[in-house]
Amino acid sequence: MSDQQKIRTSVEIYGHTYKMVGSETSGHMRLVASMVDEKMREFHAMNPSLDSSKLAVLTAVNATNDYLKLKEQVEQLEFELRKLKG
Repeated sequence: MSDQQKIRTSVEIYGHTYKMVGSETSGHMRLVASMVDEKMREFHAMNPSLDSSKLAVLTAVNATNDYLKLKEQVEQLEFELRKLKG
C-alpha cells in the first residue's frame, strides 16, 4: 500500500496520544482506540496497582482471547453452513 492510500489519524489511549496509520477509516481507528482505552480503564479499576505497560499487555491478551473465540465460532458456523448446503 502506498503512502497516499494510508489514512493517518491521532487517537488517545489511556492518556497518551498516538498517531495511527492504516487503510481503515479514521472513524474505525478511533473506535478501535476507544475500545482499547475503555478496556485498559476497566482493568485499571479492577487492578489499580498495575502500571500502564501491564494494563496494555493485559488488554492485548484479553483482545487476542476474544479474537480467537470469535474466530472459532466463525469457523464452526462456516462448517455448519457447508453441511447444510450439502
